[in-house]
Amino acid sequence: MKPWIQAARLRTLPLSVSGIIVGSAYAYHQGFTDWRIVVLALLTTLGLQVLSNYANDYGDGVKGTDANRIGEKRLVAAGIITAQQMRKAVIITAILTFIIALLLIYVAFGKENFALSLIFILLGIGSIGAAVKYTVGKGAYGYSGFGDVFVFIFFGLVSVIGSNFLFTHFIDWKLFLPATSIGLLSVAVLNLNNMRDIENDTIAGKNTLVVKMGLERAKKYQHFLIVIPFVLLFIFSIGISKQIFFSFFVFIFFLKHLEKVRKSKKYEDFDPELKKVALGTFALSILFCIALVS
Repeated sequence: MKPWIQAARLRTLPLSVSGIIVGSAYAYHQGFTDWRIVVLALLTTLGLQVLSNYANDYGDGVKGTDANRIGEKRLVAAGIITAQQMRKAVIITAILTFIIALLLIYVAFGKENFALSLIFILLGIGSIGAAVKYTVGKGAYGYSGFGDVFVFIFFGLVSVIGSNFLFTHFIDWKLFLPATSIGLLSVAVLNLNNMRDIENDTIAGKNTLVVKMGLERAKKYQHFLIVIPFVLLFIFSIGISKQIFFSFFVFIFFLKHLEKVRKSKKYEDFDPELKKVALGTFALSILFCIALVS
């Protein structure tokens, strides 16, 4: 089991549930609560993240992209798990995640809201497809520089607004502010990953946004991805007339991260920052939740 746990990349899981926590916390603030939706939404998101990690390990492994990567090793590239085994794991994980998603949709909408159920079923299929197509296949969007867009959409907008809609059955437009914040912070994690791998990705023909813009511009892009979310959270706190003081302290933590990024000259220096930003975003979502439910 150890190789499969390693391939699931547990350090990425807290980031994946951050949007669910934010969307569910705001639903509670709006007067909606259902522990079944919270649990099933978290399980669905975790399933999608593990699926994405397995598919990424498989896709990059069979293309040779991970042959000389920096940081945590990938199991297919290292020969610990065969490509065929990982492909089966991707299929099984996709099926299990879809089943959980169907149960979530049923609990949220029941038999009465067929149209909403159908929309979310299609959204679930799209999420599974996006998780797999990041690196798998000839048209993998991660190799064309569109990874940032998909991460922003699915980790931010879909995760936060979608999870909130499961409770409320309507869209509160104010929620786009924290949804955008979580989305941008999630992209910041991907940007760090791509800065670390820029040399290897360039050789492998993986044209990430970092490869296209260069390392120095990617560092400036990282500042945008970190600073703007806190501006949006401040505006959101004014909009709901609730002070979210915690964001200031988390912002100080992220400022130290940006200083580290600015000074980093070796690609391996970006690797430890991945965990910091991922856990920082998770901590922000937890503190957001506490602020809204207390």
